[in-house]
Parts: sequence; C-alpha cells; structure tokens
Amino acid sequence: MNEKLGTQALKQILKFQKDEITGSALYLYMAGRQKDPANREALLQISRAEQAHYETWKKYTGREVSPDRLRLGLFKTLRFLLGDTFAIRFFEKQEERGIRGLKSVESDVPEARAIIAQEEAHEDMLMKMLDEERLHYVGSMVLGLNDALVELTGTIAGLTFALGNTRLIALSGIITGVSATLSMAASNYLAERANGNTKALKSSLYTGAAYLVTVALLVLPYLIFPNGLYLAAFLMMLAFVLLIILLFNYYISVARSEPFGRRFLEMAAISLSVAAVSFFIGLAAKALLGIDV
Repeated sequence: MNEKLGTQALKQILKFQKDEITGSALYLYMAGRQKDPANREALLQISRAEQAHYETWKKYTGREVSPDRLRLGLFKTLRFLLGDTFAIRFFEKQEERGIRGLKSVESDVPEARAIIAQEEAHEDMLMKMLDEERLHYVGSMVLGLNDALVELTGTIAGLTFALGNTRLIALSGIITGVSATLSMAASNYLAERANGNTKALKSSLYTGAAYLVTVALLVLPYLIFPNGLYLAAFLMMLAFVLLIILLFNYYISVARSEPFGRRFLEMAAISLSVAAVSFFIGLAAKALLGIDV
C-alpha cells in the first residue's frame, strides 16, 4: 500500500481497481460470444488492457479485488433482454463517470493520465464496433408502438365510459388491437416493398410485434379487474401507457445516444391527449345515443 496517499484517495483507487477487474471479466465474456474474429480480438485486447489497469491500481492498494458479480449479472441480463448495444452503452455511461473520477487522483498517481487516455480509446473502439441489427428497425418499432399507443389508448378510453364493463372493453380492445396489428404490419410491408427495401418482411414483423405487445399491455388491466371497476382499470392502463413510453424512450436514448426528455414528453403528451379527447367522446356518445350497457 502506498503510504503517501490519503485515505480518500486510496478508497477511490480501490473502487477503480474493482471497476477494472469487472470490466476485464465483462469484455472477456463478450469476446467469447462474438462471431466476427476482428471484434473478438478487439474485445480481448480491451479485456487485457483492463487487467493491466487493475495491476497498476493494485500497486497502490496492495490488495486483491474480485469482479463485481452483481454488475456482471446485470450486464448479462440486459444483453439477453435488450441486446449488445444497449448493454454496452449502459455500462459505458458508468465508465464515463469512472473516467471523471480518475481525474481527481491524477496529481497523486502518475499512471492515471495514461489510463484515462486508454479508457477513452476503448470507448471509441466499442462505438465503432456496434452495429446491432435490431437498431436498424427502430423506426419500425416506433411506428408500431406509437400507433398502438395513440390508437388503442383513445379507443379503450372511449369504450371505458361508453360501455362501463371491463370484460366488454377487453373483448373490444382485443378484437380492435389484433385487427389493427395485422393491418399495420401489412401496411408497413407494402410501404417498405414500394421503397425497395429487401428486408420489408422483417421490418413489418418488428412493427407488428411492437403493436401487439402494446395491445396486450393496454388490455391487461381490463382482464385483471372485475366488471364494475372499469375506472381502476382505466387508470392502470394510463399508468402502463406512461411506463411503456418511459421504458422505450430510455432504451432508445441509451442504445442510440439520443436525448430522453423531449421524446418522452412528446409521446406522453400525444397519447394522453388522445385518451382525454376519446374519454369525452365516449361520454357524449353514451348520453346522445341513450345506450346503457
């Protein structure tokens, strides 16, 4: 242990040491799952560099440190659910905070400057490698998700106060949602074919899948609550709308390094505005037509 360093500096360096050994294990794991030999070698190179950084920090702390198993487990889960790009960018954001922290010990640790330069080079290398197929279809997913949110939120909101029965609303929502899913997927396929896209079918599948998942989540509250609690089901559906918009926009903001706040507020405002208008239309239609279900 370096006696010249203060307690706070040593504590910070110990954290860097754990981050480096965790990063080394993480990149080694990724390398083992790469089909492209060049990408595999690049990841192995980064893993070895992280191990070297770990050894540098060990000179100052005099301690052996194990990788953060929780962080590795989270990375593997995110990679499985959301793909390489999201998982890597998610952890790169943490690396950026680590680099800022490294600058605080530059005056005490001569090697810190070289490690900072290498960490920034690793980030550039990773960003050039990332080219995940699913991100090519973000536009298709946005089309399916946004259309389902706007159309189904409005439809279900109107039906909620026109019918006042959760089972009837769920039935209507399912029929409308499945029909709209097929229509949207078919329309996307024809539009992409007309634009000369050779992967029109895959694009339409992404659109349809995003639409169908959204339909299922919006109808679910009406299947959970009994017939008389349609208002509670409606409020839960609105909560699901906001949650879907939140999670999807967070995914896009991380995976594509795009701003989160503006996109989230825009989608939420459109969906909730349509729901509000449809709510009043449902009440008015029920009153004017004299329907009492």
